[in-house]
Amino acid sequence: MKRMHVMLKVNDLEESVEFYSTLFGVAPTKQKDDYAKWMLDDPRVNFSIAQREGDKGIEHLGIQAENEKELGELRTKIDRTHGLARNEGDTTCCYANSDKSWITDPQGVEWEAFYTFGESEDYSTQETACC
Repeated sequence: MKRMHVMLKVNDLEESVEFYSTLFGVAPTKQKDDYAKWMLDDPRVNFSIAQREGDKGIEHLGIQAENEKELGELRTKIDRTHGLARNEGDTTCCYANSDKSWITDPQGVEWEAFYTFGESEDYSTQETACC
């Protein structure tokens, strides 16, 4: 079963962690100095926040696959949109190792489809920060 993903940029991580922990009724599943993530089952969502430069609010939306087969199905759907898709492949981002593809919706909102297969001690191994 796939999981909805929401990523927000925030001004103050500590304040936001307190707010969302209260809202969701649980502490983050993962927390770093600049990042926090809640893997919620009710509602089924991967909700993450990061203290980053630039505009605040929705960074991107996505759908997290539980396995490579589901990711393949998501990539087929992305291809059917006829939008400009970007297959990132294996990458490290948000303290996780994942296989990712991206598409931009007609309003300019970035969507990622991804399968996470491991954890990382680094936020990103790319020269420019992911997400």
